[in-house]
Formats: sequence, structure tokens, C-alpha cells
Amino acid sequence: MSINLDHTILPAKDAKASALFLARILSLPEPREWGPFWVVTTDNGVNLDYMEQAGDVAARHYAFLVDEASFDAILARIETAGLPYWADPARTKPGLNRHDGGRGLYFDDLNGHLLEVITRPYGSGGWQP
Repeated sequence: MSINLDHTILPAKDAKASALFLARILSLPEPREWGPFWVVTTDNGVNLDYMEQAGDVAARHYAFLVDEASFDAILARIETAGLPYWADPARTKPGLNRHDGGRGLYFDDLNGHLLEVITRPYGSGGWQP
């Protein structure tokens, strides 16, 4: 039996707006409504289910592995939207990182979730944190 991540739930102040934001930044299909969720599906079939939550939303981290062309397009959409982005998860170094011979960045979604986009899996090029 193989084990694969199927879905995860992301708490949100506005589930629909949050799902649309993610889908547009990553150029994924339009989210679909399913019960109390707004669902964004990645190219490998993992569903990110945004669900509205009253009150404060505890920030979480989600990382996306993309190819170089997709990275360029995502970076362009982030810059066009005027979103800050960082090379590190502590949000102390503006810009990109070059871990493992690839490129990576972190940015916040509408709820403060820390989203990461990388072009190489961690450890694939010998990088050690």
C-alpha cells in the first residue's frame, strides 16, 4: 500500500477569498465549494480545504514544490500583487533563497498562513540548514 497526503484543512477568516487567492497565485484551477469548504486541488491531487473559522486564525505553514517556469510565474504574480516575500521562514531576509541549487521564497496568505514555494526538494542538492 502506498501512503499519500489526500487533503488538509486550512482555517480562514473568509474561506472563498482565501481559496481564490491561493488558486490564483499558484495558477491552479478555480476552487470548488464542497460542504463547509472551499477546495483548492494541486496538480498531484492534494486538496487544500479552506474552512471559515470565527476569531483568530492560528497560522500554519504549507510548502509547494514547483518547476522553474512555474516559480517565475508565481513570483511575477506575487510581485504584481505587491506582496512581500522572504528567503527564510522567520521573515527576516527579503527576497529569494537558493537552497539545494534551486530557488525558494515564503509569503503570507490572507490569513497569515506562511506559504512556501521551492524548485528543489530540501536536501536534494546537499544543502544543510
